[in-house]
Amino acid sequence: MAGMLRKLGLRYRRNVRSLTGEPDFVMTTARTVIFVHGCFWHGHPNCPRATLPKTNRSFWHQKISSNKRRDTRNARLLRKEGWHVMTIWQCKLRNSAAVLRRLKKIEA
Repeated sequence: MAGMLRKLGLRYRRNVRSLTGEPDFVMTTARTVIFVHGCFWHGHPNCPRATLPKTNRSFWHQKISSNKRRDTRNARLLRKEGWHVMTIWQCKLRNSAAVLRRLKKIEA
């Protein structure tokens, strides 16, 4: 991911703790934050990597639901503060061309 941002010439900071949710990448000049979400931990809909384990399902369902609520709240608060919020799912990183197309929108 960092290599893609560098390839596009975008300057970024990593894991900025002063921002809500500690985004993975922050481009201050474009007022854009990027979260790279793991499919399992953040409950990527319709993704084979996001299936719950067969044991202790109630715990995992509660844990993933809590993560999703937190992600939604963090994105809402960042937008309220004037940031553009982009989420990139871990499974989508395999298709670097598609990710690069999304990242090019930051420059505009």
